[in-house]
Amino acid sequence: ARAGRGWCQGLDIPNELFLTLGLVSLVENLLVVATILKNRNLHSPTYYFICCLAISDMLVSVSNLVETLFMLLMEHGVLVIRASVIRHMDNVIDMLICSSVVSSLSFLGVITVDRYITIFYALRYHSIMTQQRAMVTMASVWLASTVPSTIFITYYHNNAILLCLIGFFLFVLVLMLVLYIHMFALARHHLRSISGQQKQPTVYCSSSLKGAVTLTILLGVFFICWGPFFFHLILIVTCPTN
Repeated sequence: ARAGRGWCQGLDIPNELFLTLGLVSLVENLLVVATILKNRNLHSPTYYFICCLAISDMLVSVSNLVETLFMLLMEHGVLVIRASVIRHMDNVIDMLICSSVVSSLSFLGVITVDRYITIFYALRYHSIMTQQRAMVTMASVWLASTVPSTIFITYYHNNAILLCLIGFFLFVLVLMLVLYIHMFALARHHLRSISGQQKQPTVYCSSSLKGAVTLTILLGVFFICWGPFFFHLILIVTCPTN
């Protein structure tokens, strides 16, 4: 019993930290969106997906910034709001955050699939991923992201909903892992063939190592960025009192 209580101890994180992280994230994603919109050479399905990913993350940042700012103002007595208004605002912000999180994860999966098609169906890529299909894909992701966010807010205290979100995160993680490993294996096979023809095993080993490092960094950054949020959801399920 003591071990259980020790595991479920609460952790207080300063709101100023969330405010700082939200501002940094907002600026970074604004730069990504501005770059893609300004540069005509980047007006292609791949970069449209990246732009949507940046917008999703930007919405997460804006939602967190607004929520944290209101909490700081209320903590210091600068802003006084009725409890009912706070509850409605909290539901709206949580719904926006949840929708942004789901869309962000979805676009990460879409980008992975897009890269997979680029490598394995290079000659047919432009006929497979047309502008129209890209637009339909983006609209579908945005539309589908609003449904789970509404369900999440309505049944927030139901562990099944939280487990579904955690399962979705794991699904995207596994999807990225499988597809990127497959792409890495194909690149490794091509390098082996080229190195065999040119008799340069050192170049092959070096390129394979760089590819493995890139893959590790890519998946590592994904897990580091999203892991804490879903670890927090796991804690909600396992430690409901804290």
